[in-house]
Amino acid sequence: MRHSPYQSLENRFRRLFALRDAETFLTWDLAAMMPPGGADGRAEQLAQLRAVQHNLLTAPDMGELIETADGGSLTDGEAANLGEMRALWRRAVALPEDLVTELSRANSACETAWRAARPASDFAAILPHLERVLARIREKAKILSEALGLSPYDALLDAYEPGGRAADIDAVFDDLVAFLPGFLQEVLAHQAGQPAVIRPEGPFAVETQRQLGLRFMKQLGFDFDHGRLDISLHPFCGGSHEDVRITTRYNEDEFASSLMGVLHETGHALYEQGLPRKWRDQPAGDSRGMSVHESQSLMIEMQVCRSGLFLRYAAPILAEAFGGDGPAWEAGNLVRLFTRVQPGFIRVDADEVTYPAHVILRYRLEKALVEGTMQTRDLPAAWNEGMRALLGITPPDDRRGCLQDIHWYDGAWGYFPTYTLGAMTAAQLFAAAKEADAAIEPGIAGGDFAPLLAWLRTNVHGKGSLLGTRDLLTQATGRPLDAAPFKAHLRTRYLA
Repeated sequence: MRHSPYQSLENRFRRLFALRDAETFLTWDLAAMMPPGGADGRAEQLAQLRAVQHNLLTAPDMGELIETADGGSLTDGEAANLGEMRALWRRAVALPEDLVTELSRANSACETAWRAARPASDFAAILPHLERVLARIREKAKILSEALGLSPYDALLDAYEPGGRAADIDAVFDDLVAFLPGFLQEVLAHQAGQPAVIRPEGPFAVETQRQLGLRFMKQLGFDFDHGRLDISLHPFCGGSHEDVRITTRYNEDEFASSLMGVLHETGHALYEQGLPRKWRDQPAGDSRGMSVHESQSLMIEMQVCRSGLFLRYAAPILAEAFGGDGPAWEAGNLVRLFTRVQPGFIRVDADEVTYPAHVILRYRLEKALVEGTMQTRDLPAAWNEGMRALLGITPPDDRRGCLQDIHWYDGAWGYFPTYTLGAMTAAQLFAAAKEADAAIEPGIAGGDFAPLLAWLRTNVHGKGSLLGTRDLLTQATGRPLDAAPFKAHLRTRYLA
Protein backbone atom coordinates (compact mmCIF):
# COMPACT_ATOMS: atom_id res chain seq x y z
CA MET A 1 0.00 0.00 0.00
CA ARG A 2 1.40 3.37 -1.04
CA HIS A 3 1.32 6.06 1.66
CA SER A 4 1.19 9.80 1.09
CA PRO A 5 4.25 11.75 2.27
CA TYR A 6 2.29 12.92 5.31
CA GLN A 7 1.19 9.37 6.20
CA SER A 8 4.77 8.17 5.86
CA LEU A 9 5.86 10.87 8.28
CA GLU A 10 3.17 9.90 10.79
CA ASN A 11 4.38 6.29 10.66
CA ARG A 12 7.97 7.32 11.25
CA PHE A 13 7.11 9.58 14.17
CA ARG A 14 4.97 6.83 15.68
CA ARG A 15 8.11 4.64 15.77
CA LEU A 16 10.28 7.53 16.96
CA PHE A 17 7.94 8.29 19.86
CA ALA A 18 7.85 4.64 20.89
CA LEU A 19 11.65 4.72 21.15
CA ARG A 20 11.51 8.01 23.03
CA ASP A 21 9.08 6.48 25.53
CA ALA A 22 11.45 3.55 26.03
CA GLU A 23 14.22 6.04 26.77
CA THR A 24 12.10 7.79 29.42
CA PHE A 25 11.56 4.52 31.27
CA LEU A 26 15.29 3.77 31.22
CA THR A 27 15.94 7.21 32.74
CA TRP A 28 13.13 6.74 35.29
CA ASP A 29 14.63 3.39 36.29
CA LEU A 30 18.07 4.99 36.58
CA ALA A 31 16.72 7.54 39.06
CA ALA A 32 14.26 5.36 40.99
CA MET A 33 15.32 1.70 40.90
CA MET A 34 18.67 0.99 39.24
CA PRO A 35 21.52 -0.24 41.49
CA PRO A 36 24.65 1.93 41.33
CA GLY A 37 26.59 -0.77 39.50
CA GLY A 38 24.31 -0.43 36.48
CA ALA A 39 25.43 3.12 35.68
CA ASP A 40 27.98 2.38 32.95
CA GLY A 41 25.74 -0.08 31.14
CA ARG A 42 22.77 2.29 31.36
CA ALA A 43 24.84 5.16 29.98
CA GLU A 44 25.68 3.09 26.90
CA GLN A 45 22.07 1.91 26.48
CA LEU A 46 20.84 5.50 26.54
CA ALA A 47 23.57 6.70 24.18
CA GLN A 48 22.75 4.00 21.63
CA LEU A 49 19.00 4.53 21.92
CA ARG A 50 19.40 8.26 21.40
CA ALA A 51 21.59 7.59 18.38
CA VAL A 52 18.90 5.35 16.86
CA GLN A 53 16.30 8.07 17.39
CA HIS A 54 18.60 10.68 15.90
CA ASN A 55 19.23 8.53 12.82
CA LEU A 56 15.51 7.90 12.34
CA LEU A 57 14.73 11.60 12.57
CA THR A 58 17.56 12.58 10.21
CA ALA A 59 17.04 9.92 7.54
CA PRO A 60 18.15 11.21 4.10
CA ASP A 61 14.61 11.52 2.75
CA MET A 62 13.05 13.24 5.78
CA GLY A 63 13.49 16.75 4.43
CA GLU A 64 11.92 15.82 1.10
CA LEU A 65 8.98 14.10 2.82
CA ILE A 66 8.35 17.17 4.98
CA GLU A 67 8.46 19.56 2.05
CA THR A 68 6.29 17.31 -0.14
CA ALA A 69 3.73 16.80 2.63
CA ASP A 70 3.49 20.56 3.07
CA GLY A 71 2.01 20.82 -0.38
CA GLY A 72 -0.74 18.31 0.33
CA SER A 73 -4.29 18.79 1.51
CA LEU A 74 -3.99 18.69 5.28
CA THR A 75 -6.44 19.36 8.07
CA ASP A 76 -5.59 22.08 10.58
CA GLY A 77 -4.44 19.40 13.04
CA GLU A 78 -2.27 17.70 10.44
CA ALA A 79 -0.75 21.04 9.44
CA ALA A 80 0.09 21.77 13.08
CA ASN A 81 1.57 18.29 13.44
CA LEU A 82 3.69 18.79 10.32
CA GLY A 83 4.95 22.08 11.72
CA GLU A 84 6.09 20.34 14.89
CA MET A 85 7.73 17.59 12.81
CA ARG A 86 9.63 20.19 10.82
CA ALA A 87 10.87 21.94 13.97
CA LEU A 88 12.14 18.64 15.46
CA TRP A 89 13.78 17.67 12.17
CA ARG A 90 15.53 21.02 11.75
CA ARG A 91 17.13 20.71 15.17
CA ALA A 92 18.11 17.09 14.73
CA VAL A 93 19.49 17.29 11.20
CA ALA A 94 21.88 20.04 12.28
CA LEU A 95 23.56 17.83 14.88
CA PRO A 96 26.06 15.08 13.96
CA GLU A 97 25.37 11.65 15.44
CA ASP A 98 28.71 11.47 17.21
CA LEU A 99 27.93 14.66 19.14
CA VAL A 100 24.54 13.24 20.17
CA THR A 101 26.11 10.06 21.53
CA GLU A 102 29.10 11.85 23.13
CA LEU A 103 26.78 14.28 24.90
CA SER A 104 24.58 11.43 26.09
CA ARG A 105 27.57 9.59 27.57
CA ALA A 106 28.93 12.77 29.14
CA ASN A 107 25.53 13.56 30.68
CA SER A 108 25.17 10.06 32.12
CA ALA A 109 28.66 10.09 33.62
CA CYS A 110 28.17 13.56 35.07
CA GLU A 111 24.78 12.71 36.59
CA THR A 112 26.22 9.59 38.20
CA ALA A 113 29.09 11.61 39.65
CA TRP A 114 26.63 14.27 40.86
CA ARG A 115 24.73 11.70 42.91
CA ALA A 116 27.89 11.17 44.97
CA ALA A 117 29.21 14.75 44.90
CA ARG A 118 26.00 16.44 46.03
CA PRO A 119 25.64 14.85 49.48
CA ALA A 120 29.40 15.25 50.00
CA SER A 121 29.27 18.91 48.91
CA ASP A 122 32.26 18.11 46.67
CA PHE A 123 32.24 20.45 43.66
CA ALA A 124 35.84 19.58 42.86
CA ALA A 125 34.80 15.98 42.20
CA ILE A 126 32.12 16.96 39.72
CA LEU A 127 34.05 19.76 38.00
CA PRO A 128 35.81 17.69 35.29
CA HIS A 129 32.54 15.92 34.44
CA LEU A 130 30.66 19.21 34.26
CA GLU A 131 33.35 20.75 32.07
CA ARG A 132 33.01 17.87 29.59
CA VAL A 133 29.23 18.30 29.52
CA LEU A 134 29.48 22.07 29.06
CA ALA A 135 32.05 21.74 26.28
CA ARG A 136 29.64 19.59 24.31
CA ILE A 137 26.67 21.80 25.22
CA ARG A 138 28.56 24.79 23.83
CA GLU A 139 29.34 22.84 20.67
CA LYS A 140 25.69 21.85 20.34
CA ALA A 141 24.57 25.44 20.93
CA LYS A 142 26.96 26.79 18.29
CA ILE A 143 25.79 24.31 15.66
CA LEU A 144 22.11 24.95 16.38
CA SER A 145 22.71 28.69 16.47
CA GLU A 146 24.04 28.64 12.93
CA ALA A 147 21.33 26.28 11.68
CA LEU A 148 18.38 28.09 13.26
CA GLY A 149 19.57 31.68 13.07
CA LEU A 150 19.43 32.12 16.84
CA SER A 151 21.91 33.06 19.54
CA PRO A 152 23.60 30.02 21.13
CA TYR A 153 21.57 30.34 24.33
CA ASP A 154 18.29 30.86 22.45
CA ALA A 155 19.06 27.76 20.38
CA LEU A 156 19.12 25.72 23.62
CA LEU A 157 16.14 27.51 25.16
CA ASP A 158 14.04 26.84 22.04
CA ALA A 159 14.11 23.10 22.73
CA TYR A 160 12.31 23.63 26.04
CA GLU A 161 10.35 26.77 25.23
CA PRO A 162 9.62 26.90 21.48
CA GLY A 163 9.75 30.50 20.37
CA GLY A 164 11.25 31.64 23.69
CA ARG A 165 13.98 34.27 23.47
CA ALA A 166 16.43 35.51 26.08
CA ALA A 167 15.73 39.16 25.22
CA ASP A 168 12.08 38.73 26.19
CA ILE A 169 12.99 36.80 29.33
CA ASP A 170 15.53 39.46 30.34
CA ALA A 171 12.79 42.11 30.24
CA VAL A 172 10.40 40.00 32.33
CA PHE A 173 13.06 39.02 34.85
CA ASP A 174 14.41 42.56 35.16
CA ASP A 175 10.86 43.66 36.01
CA LEU A 176 10.61 40.97 38.68
CA VAL A 177 14.03 41.88 40.12
CA ALA A 178 12.77 45.46 40.44
CA PHE A 179 9.48 44.36 42.04
CA LEU A 180 10.34 41.44 44.31
CA PRO A 181 12.90 42.83 46.83
CA GLY A 182 10.58 45.60 47.99
CA PHE A 183 7.60 43.29 47.93
CA LEU A 184 9.52 40.70 49.94
CA GLN A 185 10.19 43.26 52.67
CA GLU A 186 6.49 44.19 52.73
CA VAL A 187 5.56 40.53 53.09
CA LEU A 188 8.08 39.90 55.85
CA ALA A 189 6.79 42.94 57.76
CA HIS A 190 3.19 41.82 57.31
CA GLN A 191 4.09 38.29 58.34
CA ALA A 192 5.80 39.57 61.49
CA GLY A 193 2.45 40.94 62.64
CA GLN A 194 0.76 37.55 62.32
CA PRO A 195 0.75 34.76 64.91
CA ALA A 196 3.99 32.79 64.85
CA VAL A 197 4.01 29.57 62.88
CA ILE A 198 3.94 26.45 65.07
CA ARG A 199 5.66 23.57 63.34
CA PRO A 200 3.96 20.21 63.89
CA GLU A 201 6.33 17.85 65.65
CA GLY A 202 7.40 14.56 64.07
CA PRO A 203 8.53 12.03 63.39
CA PHE A 204 6.26 11.65 60.38
CA ALA A 205 6.33 8.06 59.17
CA VAL A 206 7.25 7.69 55.51
CA GLU A 207 4.39 5.29 54.83
CA THR A 208 1.88 7.74 56.30
CA GLN A 209 3.30 10.49 54.10
CA ARG A 210 3.09 8.20 51.11
CA GLN A 211 -0.54 7.30 51.76
CA LEU A 212 -1.48 10.96 52.12
CA GLY A 213 0.20 11.72 48.82
CA LEU A 214 -1.67 8.90 47.12
CA ARG A 215 -4.97 10.10 48.58
CA PHE A 216 -4.57 13.65 47.32
CA MET A 217 -3.26 12.47 43.95
CA LYS A 218 -6.44 10.47 43.46
CA GLN A 219 -8.63 13.40 44.49
CA LEU A 220 -6.84 15.68 42.07
CA GLY A 221 -7.68 13.27 39.26
CA PHE A 222 -4.49 11.21 38.81
CA ASP A 223 -5.28 7.95 37.01
CA PHE A 224 -3.46 5.12 38.80
CA ASP A 225 -4.27 2.73 35.97
CA HIS A 226 -1.87 4.86 33.94
CA GLY A 227 0.74 5.95 36.47
CA ARG A 228 2.48 5.44 39.79
CA LEU A 229 4.39 7.15 42.63
CA ASP A 230 7.97 6.24 43.60
CA ILE A 231 11.04 7.65 45.40
CA SER A 232 14.11 9.32 43.88
CA LEU A 233 16.90 11.68 44.93
CA HIS A 234 15.31 14.55 42.99
CA PRO A 235 11.49 14.62 42.47
CA PHE A 236 10.39 14.44 38.84
CA CYS A 237 7.65 13.37 36.44
CA GLY A 238 8.49 11.01 33.58
CA GLY A 239 7.27 8.00 31.66
CA SER A 240 4.81 8.11 28.79
CA HIS A 241 1.30 9.47 28.28
CA GLU A 242 -0.15 6.05 29.08
CA ASP A 243 2.18 5.33 32.02
CA VAL A 244 3.14 8.48 33.90
CA ARG A 245 5.77 8.03 36.63
CA ILE A 246 6.21 10.61 39.37
CA THR A 247 8.69 10.52 42.23
CA THR A 248 9.26 12.32 45.51
CA ARG A 249 11.60 12.11 48.50
CA TYR A 250 10.64 11.87 52.17
CA ASN A 251 11.93 13.39 55.40
CA GLU A 252 10.61 11.99 58.66
CA ASP A 253 11.38 15.28 60.42
CA GLU A 254 8.78 17.21 58.39
CA PHE A 255 6.08 16.32 55.89
CA ALA A 256 5.36 19.58 54.06
CA SER A 257 8.11 19.46 51.43
CA SER A 258 7.34 15.89 50.39
CA LEU A 259 3.59 16.45 50.26
CA MET A 260 3.94 19.59 48.19
CA GLY A 261 6.48 17.82 45.99
CA VAL A 262 3.94 15.09 45.27
CA LEU A 263 1.23 17.64 44.51
CA HIS A 264 3.62 19.58 42.24
CA GLU A 265 4.54 16.50 40.24
CA THR A 266 0.87 15.49 40.09
CA GLY A 267 0.23 18.74 38.22
CA HIS A 268 2.77 17.65 35.60
CA ALA A 269 1.23 14.18 35.49
CA LEU A 270 -2.34 15.43 35.02
CA TYR A 271 -1.14 17.37 31.99
CA GLU A 272 0.50 14.28 30.52
CA GLN A 273 -2.57 12.14 31.19
CA GLY A 274 -4.84 14.75 29.60
CA LEU A 275 -3.00 15.28 26.32
CA PRO A 276 -5.14 14.70 23.20
CA ARG A 277 -5.52 10.98 22.66
CA LYS A 278 -5.89 11.34 18.90
CA TRP A 279 -2.35 12.72 18.66
CA ARG A 280 -0.68 10.67 21.42
CA ASP A 281 2.04 9.23 19.18
CA GLN A 282 2.66 12.42 17.20
CA PRO A 283 4.43 15.73 17.91
CA ALA A 284 1.12 17.61 17.98
CA GLY A 285 0.11 15.43 20.93
CA ASP A 286 3.09 16.47 23.02
CA SER A 287 2.97 19.05 25.80
CA ARG A 288 3.32 22.65 24.65
CA GLY A 289 6.76 23.56 26.00
CA MET A 290 8.05 23.70 29.53
CA SER A 291 6.55 27.02 30.64
CA VAL A 292 3.09 25.53 30.07
CA HIS A 293 4.18 22.27 31.72
CA GLU A 294 5.54 24.13 34.74
CA SER A 295 2.35 26.17 34.88
CA GLN A 296 0.40 22.97 35.45
CA SER A 297 2.56 21.79 38.34
CA LEU A 298 2.73 25.24 39.90
CA MET A 299 -1.00 25.76 39.52
CA ILE A 300 -1.73 22.59 41.48
CA GLU A 301 0.95 23.15 44.11
CA MET A 302 0.98 26.93 44.51
CA GLN A 303 -2.31 28.31 43.24
CA VAL A 304 -4.49 25.48 44.56
CA CYS A 305 -2.88 23.39 47.29
CA ARG A 306 -1.21 26.21 49.20
CA SER A 307 -4.43 28.21 49.18
CA GLY A 308 -6.50 28.74 52.30
CA LEU A 309 -9.40 27.00 50.56
CA PHE A 310 -7.51 23.75 50.18
CA LEU A 311 -5.58 23.88 53.45
CA ARG A 312 -8.71 24.42 55.54
CA TYR A 313 -10.12 21.32 53.86
CA ALA A 314 -6.88 19.35 54.30
CA ALA A 315 -6.13 20.33 57.92
CA PRO A 316 -8.31 17.70 59.65
CA ILE A 317 -7.12 15.04 57.19
CA LEU A 318 -3.47 15.80 57.99
CA ALA A 319 -4.13 15.87 61.75
CA GLU A 320 -5.93 12.55 61.67
CA ALA A 321 -3.25 10.88 59.54
CA PHE A 322 -0.38 11.90 61.80
CA GLY A 323 -2.28 11.72 65.07
CA GLY A 324 -1.81 15.45 65.53
CA ASP A 325 -3.65 17.59 68.03
CA GLY A 326 -3.52 21.15 69.33
CA PRO A 327 -2.74 24.57 67.81
CA ALA A 328 -0.09 23.27 65.41
CA TRP A 329 -2.74 21.32 63.51
CA GLU A 330 -5.35 24.06 63.31
CA ALA A 331 -6.19 25.24 59.82
CA GLY A 332 -5.01 28.80 60.39
CA ASN A 333 -1.60 27.62 61.54
CA LEU A 334 -1.24 25.22 58.61
CA VAL A 335 -2.13 28.02 56.20
CA ARG A 336 0.66 30.14 57.72
CA LEU A 337 3.01 27.14 57.60
CA PHE A 338 2.43 26.40 53.93
CA THR A 339 2.54 30.06 52.87
CA ARG A 340 5.41 31.16 55.11
CA VAL A 341 7.86 33.41 53.29
CA GLN A 342 11.53 33.19 54.20
CA PRO A 343 14.64 33.39 52.02
CA GLY A 344 16.27 29.98 51.89
CA PHE A 345 18.99 28.11 50.06
CA ILE A 346 16.98 25.35 48.33
CA ARG A 347 14.95 26.14 45.21
CA VAL A 348 12.49 23.25 45.47
CA ASP A 349 11.62 24.28 49.04
CA ALA A 350 11.29 27.99 48.24
CA ASP A 351 8.08 29.96 48.71
CA GLU A 352 6.33 31.78 45.87
CA VAL A 353 7.82 35.16 46.71
CA THR A 354 11.47 34.13 46.76
CA TYR A 355 11.28 31.34 44.16
CA PRO A 356 11.75 33.64 41.15
CA ALA A 357 15.09 34.80 42.58
CA HIS A 358 16.33 31.20 42.54
CA VAL A 359 15.33 30.86 38.90
CA ILE A 360 16.74 34.22 37.83
CA LEU A 361 20.08 33.31 39.41
CA ARG A 362 20.27 29.99 37.55
CA TYR A 363 19.18 31.61 34.29
CA ARG A 364 21.88 34.26 34.49
CA LEU A 365 24.56 31.74 35.41
CA GLU A 366 23.73 29.19 32.72
CA LYS A 367 23.56 31.91 30.08
CA ALA A 368 27.00 33.16 31.10
CA LEU A 369 28.41 29.62 31.07
CA VAL A 370 26.97 28.82 27.64
CA GLU A 371 28.19 32.12 26.21
CA GLY A 372 31.65 31.58 27.71
CA THR A 373 31.68 34.78 29.78
CA MET A 374 32.11 32.69 32.93
CA GLN A 375 34.29 29.65 33.58
CA THR A 376 32.88 26.49 35.12
CA ARG A 377 35.37 26.56 38.00
CA ASP A 378 33.95 29.96 39.04
CA LEU A 379 30.41 28.61 39.43
CA PRO A 380 30.37 28.15 43.24
CA ALA A 381 31.62 31.68 43.93
CA ALA A 382 29.30 33.23 41.34
CA TRP A 383 26.37 31.25 42.75
CA ASN A 384 27.05 32.41 46.29
CA GLU A 385 27.42 36.03 45.23
CA GLY A 386 24.17 35.83 43.27
CA MET A 387 22.30 34.42 46.27
CA ARG A 388 23.67 37.21 48.43
CA ALA A 389 22.65 39.87 45.91
CA LEU A 390 19.16 38.51 45.20
CA LEU A 391 18.13 37.08 48.58
CA GLY A 392 20.64 38.39 51.09
CA ILE A 393 21.88 34.95 52.11
CA THR A 394 25.01 32.92 51.28
CA PRO A 395 24.96 29.10 51.10
CA PRO A 396 27.26 27.53 53.70
CA ASP A 397 28.32 24.77 51.30
CA ASP A 398 27.92 23.69 47.67
CA ARG A 399 25.37 21.02 48.55
CA ARG A 400 23.00 23.86 49.35
CA GLY A 401 24.46 25.93 46.54
CA CYS A 402 25.40 25.03 43.00
CA LEU A 403 25.13 21.25 43.49
CA GLN A 404 21.49 21.18 44.57
CA ASP A 405 19.79 20.81 41.16
CA ILE A 406 20.25 17.95 38.74
CA HIS A 407 19.59 19.91 35.54
CA TRP A 408 23.05 21.04 34.43
CA TYR A 409 24.64 17.77 35.49
CA ASP A 410 22.40 15.69 33.25
CA GLY A 411 22.58 18.10 30.31
CA ALA A 412 19.45 20.27 30.68
CA TRP A 413 20.72 23.73 29.69
CA GLY A 414 18.22 26.45 28.77
CA TYR A 415 15.50 24.95 31.00
CA PHE A 416 15.57 27.09 34.16
CA PRO A 417 13.70 30.23 33.00
CA THR A 418 10.62 28.13 32.24
CA TYR A 419 9.98 27.70 35.98
CA THR A 420 9.18 31.35 36.58
CA LEU A 421 7.50 31.77 33.19
CA GLY A 422 5.42 28.81 34.34
CA ALA A 423 4.53 30.53 37.64
CA MET A 424 3.31 33.57 35.76
CA THR A 425 1.36 31.39 33.32
CA ALA A 426 -0.20 29.45 36.22
CA ALA A 427 -1.50 32.63 37.85
CA GLN A 428 -2.98 33.85 34.58
CA LEU A 429 -4.64 30.50 33.78
CA PHE A 430 -6.03 30.04 37.29
CA ALA A 431 -7.54 33.53 37.31
CA ALA A 432 -9.21 32.80 33.96
CA ALA A 433 -10.46 29.41 35.14
CA LYS A 434 -12.08 30.88 38.27
CA GLU A 435 -13.71 33.60 36.22
CA ALA A 436 -15.05 31.06 33.72
CA ASP A 437 -16.45 28.54 36.24
CA ALA A 438 -17.85 29.64 39.59
CA ALA A 439 -17.80 26.02 40.80
CA ILE A 440 -13.99 25.81 40.88
CA GLU A 441 -13.34 27.54 44.21
CA PRO A 442 -16.19 25.84 46.14
CA GLY A 443 -14.96 22.55 44.68
CA ILE A 444 -11.44 23.12 46.01
CA ALA A 445 -12.85 24.02 49.42
CA GLY A 446 -14.63 20.65 49.52
CA GLY A 447 -11.82 18.54 48.04
CA ASP A 448 -13.52 18.29 44.63
CA PHE A 449 -11.10 19.21 41.87
CA ALA A 450 -13.25 18.00 38.98
CA PRO A 451 -14.42 21.48 37.88
CA LEU A 452 -10.84 22.78 37.69
CA LEU A 453 -9.57 19.65 35.94
CA ALA A 454 -12.40 19.86 33.39
CA TRP A 455 -11.45 23.46 32.56
CA LEU A 456 -7.79 22.50 32.21
CA ARG A 457 -8.61 19.51 30.04
CA THR A 458 -10.54 21.74 27.65
CA ASN A 459 -8.31 24.80 27.60
CA VAL A 460 -4.79 23.44 28.15
CA HIS A 461 -4.28 19.67 28.32
CA GLY A 462 -6.43 18.75 25.34
CA LYS A 463 -4.67 21.28 23.10
CA GLY A 464 -1.34 19.45 23.18
CA SER A 465 0.98 21.21 20.73
CA LEU A 466 -1.76 22.01 18.24
CA LEU A 467 -1.30 25.66 19.20
CA GLY A 468 1.79 27.70 19.97
CA THR A 469 2.30 28.89 23.55
CA ARG A 470 1.14 32.45 22.88
CA ASP A 471 -1.98 31.31 21.01
CA LEU A 472 -2.84 28.70 23.64
CA LEU A 473 -2.62 31.25 26.45
CA THR A 474 -4.53 33.87 24.48
CA GLN A 475 -7.34 31.44 23.70
CA ALA A 476 -7.56 30.32 27.33
CA THR A 477 -7.25 33.71 29.05
CA GLY A 478 -7.96 36.37 26.43
CA ARG A 479 -4.39 37.73 26.37
CA PRO A 480 -0.76 36.66 25.97
CA LEU A 481 1.49 36.24 28.99
CA ASP A 482 1.27 39.19 31.36
CA ALA A 483 3.00 39.64 34.73
CA ALA A 484 0.00 41.47 36.22
CA PRO A 485 -1.99 38.36 37.28
CA PHE A 486 1.09 36.90 39.00
CA LYS A 487 1.75 40.12 40.91
CA ALA A 488 -1.94 40.44 41.81
CA HIS A 489 -1.96 36.87 43.10
CA LEU A 490 1.11 37.52 45.28
CA ARG A 491 -0.37 40.70 46.74
CA THR A 492 -3.70 39.02 47.49
CA ARG A 493 -2.19 35.98 49.14
CA TYR A 494 0.66 37.54 51.10
CA LEU A 495 -0.53 41.06 51.99
CA ALA A 496 -4.29 40.66 52.42
